[in-house]
Amino acid sequence: MTKIKYKRIVLKLSGEALAGEKGFGIHPPVIKKIAQEIKEVHDLGVEIGIVVGGGNIWRGETGAEMGMDRAQADSMGMLATVMNALALQDGLENLGEEVRVQTAIEMRQVAEPYIRRRAIRNLEKGRIVIFAGGTGNPYFSTDSAAALRAAEIDADVILMAKNNVDGVYNADPNVDPKAVKFDELTQLDIINKGLRVMDSTASSLSMDNDIPFVVFNMTVPGNIKRVVEGEAIGTKISGGKK
Repeated sequence: MTKIKYKRIVLKLSGEALAGEKGFGIHPPVIKKIAQEIKEVHDLGVEIGIVVGGGNIWRGETGAEMGMDRAQADSMGMLATVMNALALQDGLENLGEEVRVQTAIEMRQVAEPYIRRRAIRNLEKGRIVIFAGGTGNPYFSTDSAAALRAAEIDADVILMAKNNVDGVYNADPNVDPKAVKFDELTQLDIINKGLRVMDSTASSLSMDNDIPFVVFNMTVPGNIKRVVEGEAIGTKISGGKK
């Protein structure tokens, strides 16, 4: 049996991760690839919750900048995350996985409403749970949703999967060739240094609840499994203040 470092995880996927090189919409071959990576981790006996963004379809901030009411624009973004969640559910079920989508906004015809105890029970039964609809409230990002759900289900870690970024840097490595990668940070470091890893609400939530993050490059095959097994890749961000 392979030893695993984390028994219960929340995997945070950006909406863009599902779009592939096109950058917009849902790309089925990418869904299939991500689903296979998740299955490999699940086969190790890891309990997996997934929070997926919606930026490949719609961003609330973009709508607000165009003059839309921010709460209305964010509601559209929450619906976009549900579309992504259903696509990912289908990809995982095609591989034989048992998956439940739970939404923060009720839409019982297509998914379960988010109920904390039911989510935990699904995980204990070996099902993968995809949390859609963000927190169900405007002005909160899916990063905040990941931190919130991780606290609610008592996850060991939040795995923040990035596209072509292998960790946290002090500057944009695509722009500054002298950018330095951090191997370890604290949530307080993130806030004090003004590093753009997640929004401040997500940082505060994870810090208050002592939930670590690992930021890593998901485009490298097998990286999700490597993180779960405890391999030192990406940047680990400790949840506590120390």
